[in-house]
Amino acid sequence: MEDKEPIATGAVAVLLENHRTFLNFLERRVGNRALAEDILQDAFTRNLDKFDAVGEEAIVPWFYRTLRNAAIDRYRRQGTANKALEAFARELEVHAHPMPDLESEICECVTRLAHTLKPEYADVLQAVDVEGQAVKEFADARGISASNAGVRAFRAREALRKRVVQSCGTCAEHGCLNCTCGTSPRVS
Repeated sequence: MEDKEPIATGAVAVLLENHRTFLNFLERRVGNRALAEDILQDAFTRNLDKFDAVGEEAIVPWFYRTLRNAAIDRYRRQGTANKALEAFARELEVHAHPMPDLESEICECVTRLAHTLKPEYADVLQAVDVEGQAVKEFADARGISASNAGVRAFRAREALRKRVVQSCGTCAEHGCLNCTCGTSPRVS
């Protein structure tokens, strides 16, 4: 006798019978078939353990609410991600060309601290912030995507900022102008 796969019963069977309907419901709301499939798959996997508790008779309306909430959550996450990317792009524009007089006053310890970071962070800071290389040029030279290079630059700046605060304390709060720090970094 052949082993046959078990046939879904109860609430799971009802959901599987309505798969195409659920997918169409999501596609109309999100406007993208692939995104609708992702949301539906995610909703199925996240809620597998809840199906039997809901019960066969209430599962369809419950799952529609679940799908609607999942689509809303996806839009919220996407909106948050878009806002973060826009803020990051504005930061890159603002910091693209530092003023020469400000650049000459930056604390010498910043350069030393940059070399205590991960090598890829020190590399991007040296190329982009010190040498003035465009992020796209940096990415092309390293064989990585421009967005990866941008994120790397952002993370490197954040790591350097934290290192400067750890090392310089109150001096860092004032932009390292007229620095009174010692010559050796106090990295913890």
